[in-house]
Amino acid sequence: MTTRKRGRPKADADRDLRGELLRTSRLLLDEGGVAALSMREVARRAGCTHQAPYHYFEDRESILATLVADGFDALAGRLKAANDLVIQQSVRTALIMSGRAYVDFALSQPGVFRVMFRPDVCNPMRFPAVLEAGGRARAELDRLTRIVHGSQATSEQASILWAHVHGLACLLIDGPLAMAFGTEQERQRHLEGVADGFADMLLASGAGGSSNPGRRRKKDVS
Repeated sequence: MTTRKRGRPKADADRDLRGELLRTSRLLLDEGGVAALSMREVARRAGCTHQAPYHYFEDRESILATLVADGFDALAGRLKAANDLVIQQSVRTALIMSGRAYVDFALSQPGVFRVMFRPDVCNPMRFPAVLEAGGRARAELDRLTRIVHGSQATSEQASILWAHVHGLACLLIDGPLAMAFGTEQERQRHLEGVADGFADMLLASGAGGSSNPGRRRKKDVS
């Protein structure tokens, strides 16, 4: 990832200023979206000079790329932990917990979550770390698809799972469900109900390793 290699100011020697800048940037994204994030505003909110952020990040997109890569890694970790449950429990449990892990991550970092899927804002081709971290998260989604549909799971089946969890996350963050619940408990109960219902619907349709031999296979998830 592209960062500045300048020396750190002496005044910042005892501070984790890079970490503070990232935390401040995350808060700005949560509060006002990408439009609220600028190098100058990050510096002001972090209580450092306007030039200090450039000792760690080349520009605003470099900050975004760091947050996005960290976000994908955090998401991949949550999905992996949920997928691992199939070893001890069941396909249904893995499906439910993976869905909840995805949505819970989005709710915990809404500003970063929005940018993670905005290549027009943070170009992954410029930042290899973003591509690599995104690949790790996608690998866990593909793994879940194989858990549910078997080793010959298709990319279309992966997209169905992804569309479900991503769509629910967006409805809860920015859509009509964002203001539909008076308490966090109510929102969590709704999330649990949707995750349970989707798992039951999907498994009742014949998922869980079975396939319809009369349907032509498309591109496999690898």
